[in-house]
Amino acid sequence: MHGLNRKALALLVMSLATAGVHAGDAERTRWQREAAATSITRDDWGIAHVHGTTDADAVFGMAYAQAEDDFNRVETNYLVSLGRLAEAEGESAVWKDLRQKLFIDETQLRAMYGRSPAWLKALMDGWADGLNYYLATHPDTHPRVITHFEPWMALSFSEGSIGGDIERVKTSDLQAFYGKDPAGALAQFTPPGSWWEPTGSNGIAIAPKLTADGHALLLINPHTSFFFRAELQMSSDQGLDAYGAVTWGQFFIYQGFNKHIGWMHTSSGIDVVDEFAETIVKQDGKLSYRYGKALRPVTTRDIVVRVKGQGDRRFTTYATHHGPIVRTQGDKWIAFALMNKPLEALQQSWLRTKANDYAAYMKVAELKANSSNNTIYADDKGNIAYLHPQFIPKRDDRFDYTKPVDGSDPTTDWQGLLPLDKAPHLFNPNTGWIFNTNNWPYSAAGPDSQKQADFPKYMDSVGENPRGVHATRVLTGQRDFTQASLLSAAFDSYLPAFERQLPVLIKDYDALPAGDPLKAKLRGPVGLLRAWDYRWGITSMPTTLAVFWGDILWDKVSKEDTQEGLTLYDVMAEKAGPQARLQALADAVDRLEKDFGSWGVPWGEVNRYQRNDDAIAQVFDDAKPSLPVPFTSSRWGSLASFGAHRWPGTKRYYGTSGNSFVAVVEFGPKVSARAITAGGESGHPGSKHFNDEAERYTTGNLRKVYFWPEDLEGHIERQYHPGDKEPMP
Repeated sequence: MHGLNRKALALLVMSLATAGVHAGDAERTRWQREAAATSITRDDWGIAHVHGTTDADAVFGMAYAQAEDDFNRVETNYLVSLGRLAEAEGESAVWKDLRQKLFIDETQLRAMYGRSPAWLKALMDGWADGLNYYLATHPDTHPRVITHFEPWMALSFSEGSIGGDIERVKTSDLQAFYGKDPAGALAQFTPPGSWWEPTGSNGIAIAPKLTADGHALLLINPHTSFFFRAELQMSSDQGLDAYGAVTWGQFFIYQGFNKHIGWMHTSSGIDVVDEFAETIVKQDGKLSYRYGKALRPVTTRDIVVRVKGQGDRRFTTYATHHGPIVRTQGDKWIAFALMNKPLEALQQSWLRTKANDYAAYMKVAELKANSSNNTIYADDKGNIAYLHPQFIPKRDDRFDYTKPVDGSDPTTDWQGLLPLDKAPHLFNPNTGWIFNTNNWPYSAAGPDSQKQADFPKYMDSVGENPRGVHATRVLTGQRDFTQASLLSAAFDSYLPAFERQLPVLIKDYDALPAGDPLKAKLRGPVGLLRAWDYRWGITSMPTTLAVFWGDILWDKVSKEDTQEGLTLYDVMAEKAGPQARLQALADAVDRLEKDFGSWGVPWGEVNRYQRNDDAIAQVFDDAKPSLPVPFTSSRWGSLASFGAHRWPGTKRYYGTSGNSFVAVVEFGPKVSARAITAGGESGHPGSKHFNDEAERYTTGNLRKVYFWPEDLEGHIERQYHPGDKEPMP
C-alpha cells in the first residue's frame, strides 16, 4: 500500500517532469518522495482515507485529496483568509479584503512560519506541497488567483470556525470610515432577518452509566453553510489516526474523533471580541489618542488591496494598542480587539487531534488559542466534559463589554488571559449528559450545571435558546442510550419556540370581536394550529403555516427597536401585540394561497434541498429536481437544522445551511461511528459522489463510518498515490 509499482512510478516521474513553472528540481524531488510515502483510499462514498509515513506526509496527501474533491473551495477559503478575494471577484470584495488585512499581515505570517517549531513547519510544508503537486499534475485546473501555495499561508486560516471573530466587523462600517462613503455603505445588501439562520452547532455527550452498552457516546452536529467542510480520515506511522469534518483547505480534523477521544465544537456566546471608543486628538498634523492622563500616537499602516480589473487600492489604516480602527461612533473612533494568535491556534488545532485522553486534551488547551468555540468531549475511558473557549481576556466586570467601552480609561483594558479553571467547565457531571446548542453554559448538564452568578458577565452574552430547551427535554430522564437512540434525539421533531408563541397567537384570535374580518379569514388556519402538536414532518401542514407566520412576524419585529434585555422571541410573544401577530398570520395565509393555491400545504412541498452545480452560491429553481426536508430552521428549536427561505424567482424554500456534517460516535473497545455529509463528498457535478448522500441527509439516515481497515474491506472504490494515473495494484 505504501510503495509505488514501476508503471505508476514512471507515470509519476513523467507528471513531475511536466509540472508547473513554479516547480524546481528540489521541489519536484520532494514531491516524488512525499507521493511515494502517501496513499489515498477512496471508499464507496468517495471519502478519502489518507495514510502517510509521517504526519507531514499525511497532510500532503489530505491536501491533495481535498484539491481533487473541490479545489475551488480550497482556493476561495485562502483568498478570503489572505485578503485577496477582490483579485478574483473585483470591487464587491474590497471591504472584506480590507477587513482581513487589518488583522492578517503577510510579513508577520512569514516571520511566524520562520520561528515555528520544526514539526509544525514540516506540516505546513507538506500542506503547500500537496496543493502545489495537485496543480502540477492537473493542468486542466485553473486557479482564479493562487497558482502556487506557500507554507506560511496556512497560518492565515488556523482556526476552523465558520464565521470567525473577524466577521463581527461590519464591512459597511469600513466602507463608511476608510472609503468615506456612507451612501455606499448603506447600499450594501442586508438580507431580511428571517434569512438569518442561527449559526453554530449541537454537541451532546452521554456518559457510560446512561448507555445500553456502558460506552460513552458523542453527537457531532455542526450547523454551517452546506458544503463548507470535507469528511475524511488521516493517519500516519507516527500515531495520527483521526476522522471527521475538515474545513476546505485546512490540514486538521476540526470536529471529529480518533481511536480514543472525540471533540465537538459549538460556536460560543462568550464575549471575547471587544470595541474600545478612542478619544482622538489632532495636534500639528499628527493623530494621538487619550490613554489615562497621557496621549499616545495613533499607529498608521498602509494596506494595499488588489482589485480585479482595477489594479491596487491603497488605504491608510489606523490602530491603537487596543486594535485597528473599524468605524466611528459620534466623535469617537472605535478600535476592535480580538484574538490574533495564528501560530498558537494552528498548533492547538493540530495537537488536539493526536490527544489520547482528557489530560492530554487539556494540556493542548493550555495554548489558549481558541476564542470562539465551546467543546463537548468524550473518550474511551468513559469521561465526558464541557470546555468553554480557552482564550478569555480578564476584564473589569463593572463594564458592559457588549458595547464599546471607554478606551481612554486604562481600567477597561484586557488584563491578561484567565486560567482555564476560572471559566465554565464540566467533567463527568452526575446527570450523565452534557450538551451545548450555542446557548449559555449554565444549562449544559441540567441541574448539575454551573451557576451564572459564579462567573463574570462576559462569560456569556446570549442566554438560553430554543434548541437548549429542546435538548434538555430529550436528555432529561433518559437511559440506555445507543447510537440509534442518540441519533433519534438529535432529530427529534419538537419545536419549542412555537409551543411558546402559538398559544399567544390563538389567544389573540379568540379575543377578536365576532365582526372583525380576520375572525372569518383566520378561522381555518387557527383551527389547524390549535390542534398541532408542535412537531415538524414532511406531510405536516401546521409546520408550513407556523413557519410562514413566524418568518413574517420575525422580519417585522426585527426592524423594531427592542427593549433592553428582550430577545426577538420575547418581542414576538409580548411587545409585538395582537394586531401584528394576527396580521402576520393573515399575510402568511395570503402568501401560501398565492404561491401554492391553498394555505394548507404539506411542509415537504415547500421546504427543499437542491444542489444544481458547483457554484459556492447556488441559484435555486423550482423547475429543477429537489428533495423534501422535514426539519426546520433551528430558530424554532429544531435540533436538526435546515436554514431555508424563498429566493429570487422561487416560491419554495431552499436550504443553504444547518446540518452539514452529522456523526454519532461510540467509544467502545474499538471506536465506531455513523455519519452523513450534506450532499456528497465531491464538488464536481459529474461525480457520482456530488449528491449521493442527499437523500440520506434529508432523512437522517446516517451511514457506517469505515474507520478501521477491516471496516473498509469490500468498500474500496479506488486506492492510489497522489499523482497516480491509475489505481494501485
